[in-house]
Amino acid sequence: MSLDVSGAPPLPGPVFFDRRELMQILSVYGRLVAAAEARDYALADGRDAAEFAVFRRSGDAPAWRIEKRPALQARQGQWAVFGEGGQILKRGRDLGQVLRVFDGRRFTVID
Repeated sequence: MSLDVSGAPPLPGPVFFDRRELMQILSVYGRLVAAAEARDYALADGRDAAEFAVFRRSGDAPAWRIEKRPALQARQGQWAVFGEGGQILKRGRDLGQVLRVFDGRRFTVID
């Protein structure tokens, strides 16, 4: 950790996706759009986490959320995919492995 001239530690910047991560996420999103399972998305950055939300219809609650939380990298992994009800569908350290939750599965709402 470097110090500036005043001696105070630098403030952590917002968490966001790098280009490689965003390309992987957008590839999955593109497949969801092609399968008519998604129509819109939203990006959010924050001090602790970044989020990519996928919507079935604009104006609805997100169907899936892909979250990057670097503070959890040493524990259960910084990547997580959440379902509509907030349940964790997959968590891990490798984004590609976590995004496999979308491979070959058709997601349906169960009443």
